[in-house]
Amino acid sequence: MNDLLNTALELARTNVPVLPLREGKLPFGNCRTCAKNACGGRPQMKTAGTCQCPSVCHGWAAATTEPRVINSPLWGRAWAQAAGIGYHPGGAGLTVVDLDSPAAVAWARRTLPPTRTVPTTRGEHWTYRGAMRSVNGVRDDVDIKSAMAYARWLGYGTGTTIPLPDVVRALAVKEPSTVQPAPHAVSVAAPAGGGGCRHRSPAYLERGIAMAEQRITEARDQVHATVYRTFLAVLSAHGRCGCLTDAHIERLFTAAQAKGESPRHCADAWANARTALGV
Repeated sequence: MNDLLNTALELARTNVPVLPLREGKLPFGNCRTCAKNACGGRPQMKTAGTCQCPSVCHGWAAATTEPRVINSPLWGRAWAQAAGIGYHPGGAGLTVVDLDSPAAVAWARRTLPPTRTVPTTRGEHWTYRGAMRSVNGVRDDVDIKSAMAYARWLGYGTGTTIPLPDVVRALAVKEPSTVQPAPHAVSVAAPAGGGGCRHRSPAYLERGIAMAEQRITEARDQVHATVYRTFLAVLSAHGRCGCLTDAHIERLFTAAQAKGESPRHCADAWANARTALGV
């Protein structure tokens, strides 16, 4: 039994969902059955997926605390080739602020409450107790990894994990210094004129989100372009009235990730759509 597997099992015993990572800190690719998410995706991805594949498929959604799965022969093949351990912070009730440069670390020390800190190759991971939306590029060299994301396990670090503070949650709704990330929620002014917003009809909005999910799910090629165009259409219809919520945006991101899009690609597509529309 290799050291990575031993560590993974130890983490699983503390309710931290784990998965093996290959070189480059990347998850293993989907198996043939799950290629292009033909299986429908993992149920834990909050889609209608029914995948029961025992392989290490679907990126962060493969993370598990089940020793039987972690020790299985198929996972064993992955562990034999693995270069590291990934874990799903949100699934463990955690949020990781990934600081990817000395400048980002210096900013965190000036700005964020001290918590458990783990050194990384280029900076530090600051871990807080509590889950939130994962957002890349909240500022230069700063990503938030929690729900629907994975982080690399680099040890327990030092310090005491404190509850997720509002200042970290606020990073998800602030305008970043460079690329706009996916927002924690869409907060824009209601249409001028003081009239009622037609989008506030639950049926109208639900139909629009469902159609957007279907459009992404049914994409057979040019997935990047389809995701962007769909985000653009949703924001064009609903982005200026304040109707969209975290739950709506999460459904769109989940559909896109089920088609193989990374969290970063989703965030960039959403940001570019917002910029194009000026919302």
